[in-house]
Amino acid sequence: MPVSRRALLATAALAPVALSPLAPRAARADTALIRRPIPSTGETLPALGIGTSRRYEVEPTPEAVKPLREAVETFLRLGGSVIDTAPSYGTAEDVLGLILSEGDLRNKVFLATKVDTRGREETKAEFARSLARMRTDRIDLVAVHNLIDTANNLAVLRDLKGEKKIRYVGVTIWRDNQFEGLEPVMSSEPLDFIQVNYAIDNRAAAERILPLAAEKGIAVMVNVPFGRDRLFKAVQSKELPPVAKEIGCASWPQFFLKYVLGHPAVTCPIPGMAKVAYVEDNLGAAHDPLPDAGQRKQMEAFIDAL
Repeated sequence: MPVSRRALLATAALAPVALSPLAPRAARADTALIRRPIPSTGETLPALGIGTSRRYEVEPTPEAVKPLREAVETFLRLGGSVIDTAPSYGTAEDVLGLILSEGDLRNKVFLATKVDTRGREETKAEFARSLARMRTDRIDLVAVHNLIDTANNLAVLRDLKGEKKIRYVGVTIWRDNQFEGLEPVMSSEPLDFIQVNYAIDNRAAAERILPLAAEKGIAVMVNVPFGRDRLFKAVQSKELPPVAKEIGCASWPQFFLKYVLGHPAVTCPIPGMAKVAYVEDNLGAAHDPLPDAGQRKQMEAFIDAL
């Protein structure tokens, strides 16, 4: 059975906090999060966001949404802003609509979603449904999901950008075998963002995709930075290595996220965060110091040896 983050933190809770490398250190409310620029405009974003796949796919009722609202409110209070979703993530857009309709929350969020239909009218209709579900009249970033009908969908998204209904356009993938299709799109299309899979134990994106993003001036969101719990399973019962202390890590999630953020082409990892405790822990990674090249090599060597 895969080992979850919850299991790791539960194990840590059995040991004295001072001795446990898994005891999370909350994000510091008195210091600002690291911010990274969107190359196409220079606008900066906090360097950690929320991904809503799976964890926000709950029944869109006040009772079911309450813990997610608390997580989002904590995320915004601690300086976060980026929330990523998609029409294909079950009820996630509806859930975000419930959360962001409270108070002034929508104006504090950099909201990203996707399109995954074929045909101009179908894509426009899907975008309209996303607006309705999330109870908003604008979306900051809309990306073509999994390179579906990429050229046609990008044309629709650019029209919507011209109409001021969206601010940025991009494309997404989540598997290494999609790099072959992503690279020519990055080379030929004027993109604001890509979203790609990258983690300390899955570094293939750093070979060509991340350098190309830096060359082309494309912002990079990183999905599955924990490898869908693969990394938590690998480090079960392991203590953090000495390099973790050098870069201010107090938990394994911070270790994994600081590695990803240590790549200069990365704009914003978007791990799933459905609990206040996870938000506080993860945002602890979005503070200096980040690992330098030598420290990143040490981190890689530790994980590769497991």
